[in-house]
Amino acid sequence: MVGRNHISYFWKDSKAARSYKTGVSLHSHTNQSRETLDFVANWGRQFPYLRPFLQRAESRANANHGVKIDYSHSYWTPPLTPILAFDLERGQIEKKLDLAGLVSITDHDSIQAPLLLRTVPSARHIPVSVEWTAPFGGDQAFHLGIHNLPSDQGAAWIQTLNEFTANPDEGRLTELLEALYALPNVLIVFNHPVWDLYLIGREKAQQRVHDFLTANRQFIHALELNGLRNWDENRRVKQLAEKWNMLLISGGDRHGREPNANVNLTNATSFTEFVHEVRDGFSHVMFMPQYAEPWKHRVLESTLDAIRDYPDFPQGSRTWDDRVFHPDGNGVPRPLSQLWPSGRSPWYMHYGVRIVRMMGSRPFSGGLRMAWSDAHEHNYTLGEERA
Repeated sequence: MVGRNHISYFWKDSKAARSYKTGVSLHSHTNQSRETLDFVANWGRQFPYLRPFLQRAESRANANHGVKIDYSHSYWTPPLTPILAFDLERGQIEKKLDLAGLVSITDHDSIQAPLLLRTVPSARHIPVSVEWTAPFGGDQAFHLGIHNLPSDQGAAWIQTLNEFTANPDEGRLTELLEALYALPNVLIVFNHPVWDLYLIGREKAQQRVHDFLTANRQFIHALELNGLRNWDENRRVKQLAEKWNMLLISGGDRHGREPNANVNLTNATSFTEFVHEVRDGFSHVMFMPQYAEPWKHRVLESTLDAIRDYPDFPQGSRTWDDRVFHPDGNGVPRPLSQLWPSGRSPWYMHYGVRIVRMMGSRPFSGGLRMAWSDAHEHNYTLGEERA
């Protein structure tokens, strides 16, 4: 069946949601998600002026404390607890669109958040979903949204998927996707498909996507228009969908406190019913007002959310260094707040965080937003509103 892609923009047609009953938030993260710090190591390659700073910090850690910085085994966690994330996503749909809200949380390689939320009456029907890291091609990994796993099989599936991530094999990948596709209520989404996340180069990254879809396109239900990626990238996703005759779907990819910048509109009254609607070839993506804000400003705000202090949060998650983890001398991941020799972050880290926070304060933040703004942003679209 040829897919029917519909794309609307709140700032152009805020009434587009009126003919629907439900809004669906897909792809968001909680403090149960382990976010890699590999990107910090990449900064030294991307930005030569940062290389001396990183090398000095790494040398001091090794010389003064006997700790070798290990970015690949370090990670950070987003600030919001599962219930705060759930309420944020559902609240936007209910308040901004006046629709019933369905939420699918997809932490990296973990289903802990939906399992915890199922103990909360208001969230007991949340689907068991995950963002699975699937290595491909030897130098790339794709992130796949696996939504609505069978409740009684969720733990077994996560173990199987994580075993593949640790020991990838492309033939096995196709077998796993085929098995997931055969589950009648599961939705498989190719998240941010054209993002060169591992910095292998745009041309090579495009070839990896082509190879992946050649082998697995029949087991992917939709390509994601990502709410935290920029206009140009999402236009290329739209072109990719046209090339492969695939459906487009929303995915906010929220890590901070800004709710997802796009949602799906549907008349489904349950997540399973929504899955069947997508599998039958229908998807209506609504971009929310925040997507029309300057992209660099939104990325800055998301970064600030990650390093802010939250004094009302549970003990152990209130400060940024409570939420960043690094292996200790025995290889056990521990919060940085427990690893600082003096009990507090080094002066250069302390002032570095303060400088970044200052960028989010008034009037500095307002000046940056104006500098990053485009006078025509509110007229932006991905092309024709119906593809």
